[in-house]
Amino acid sequence: MTAPAGPVNTIRASWRGDHRFESGRPDGPRALLDGDGAAAQAPPDMVLSALAVCNAIDVVDILAKRRTPVATLDVDVVGHRRAEHPRRFMAIELTYLITGDGIERAQAERAATLAFEKYCTVAASLAPDMDVHSVVVVNGERGERVPLRTHA
Repeated sequence: MTAPAGPVNTIRASWRGDHRFESGRPDGPRALLDGDGAAAQAPPDMVLSALAVCNAIDVVDILAKRRTPVATLDVDVVGHRRAEHPRRFMAIELTYLITGDGIERAQAERAATLAFEKYCTVAASLAPDMDVHSVVVVNGERGERVPLRTHA
């Protein structure tokens, strides 16, 4: 098999007892994951965290390029999983809570959509049959629920 061109990420997960693992790049920072969700985020929670941060980075960058820098940004993520194994995510909703002077709703919504559809590595790695929606809240004003990917 020929390896695809592009960046390569190498991760090592090391067992630390029970359902706990320390994971990260061999020569870089490491994070604790806990399959029981007691001592650290469980792997499915980490997937949602990675999705939130990956998208948020792009939203911040896109809005900064428009000369409307973000003052604060929080992303709430709700993931709905299958009841049976494998209990993968079937639907996700991201809510972007953005504050900043001069940020227009349409531009913030466009930034969230671009982040998910074009730039975010984590989003592109999710199952293609997953329903994903977003809501953008700018300076306290909530926008409409927008489909990013739907499958009826």
